[in-house]
Amino acid sequence: MKVTFLGTGTSQGIPVIACPCEVCQSTNPKDKRLRTSVLIEVDGKNFVVDTGPDFRQQMLRENVTKMDAVLMTHEHKDHIAGMDDVRAFNFIQRKDMEVYASERVQTAIKREFYYAFEAVKYPGVPQIKLETITNTPFEVEGVKVIPIEVMHYKLPVFGFRIKDFTYITDANYIAEEEKEKIKGSKVLVVNALRKESHISHFTLDQALELIDELKPERAYLTHLSHQMGLHDEVEKALPEGVFVAYDTLKISI
Repeated sequence: MKVTFLGTGTSQGIPVIACPCEVCQSTNPKDKRLRTSVLIEVDGKNFVVDTGPDFRQQMLRENVTKMDAVLMTHEHKDHIAGMDDVRAFNFIQRKDMEVYASERVQTAIKREFYYAFEAVKYPGVPQIKLETITNTPFEVEGVKVIPIEVMHYKLPVFGFRIKDFTYITDANYIAEEEKEKIKGSKVLVVNALRKESHISHFTLDQALELIDELKPERAYLTHLSHQMGLHDEVEKALPEGVFVAYDTLKISI
């Protein structure tokens, strides 16, 4: 099983010339963060978690020519805005793209990409097959996926566990029963927006506390804003086995 970090950042602090902070002006490629997403390659299948605004750029950069399904965590724009670009895979694979999402997230997708769901479709629109998921395990192309419900302030968001890999983004609270689903993971990816407190995201210290509680073999921090600081400086201060994820990072589980 291989995981590629397609993006590890947020819409806050995308490196642009207008932002004078040291992260946005850094020349270190590890400080250049597109919107958060991962590519999971498992049992010959390719899954992407979330299709943010940078989805097309990420697919081209990683030379992804096959996509079996998309798993959606929640409906915020920085996680669904690139959905239109699944049409390239429709053309290559000559089939609808299966998108696994809760009913609430499906409602947002249908609203944002209404033209893909009209009775009479304009030629060339993305072909999307929505699959409803709840907080119970499901299968995608024969691969078992365990959803993990976390809270993004007051918004329920799904994380996902596939085999020994667990991916959590956009969270600041995880109930005890949901933590039980994570325990035993060899690799845990969790969001850590910044060092200061935030209403809807784990801080660095909160993420480290969660990692220490769940004790995966390795942990990676993602969904980082520029307020977190420089990659190399942050990583130097982390405990053993905990790393700052960066765009293009590939890990094996």
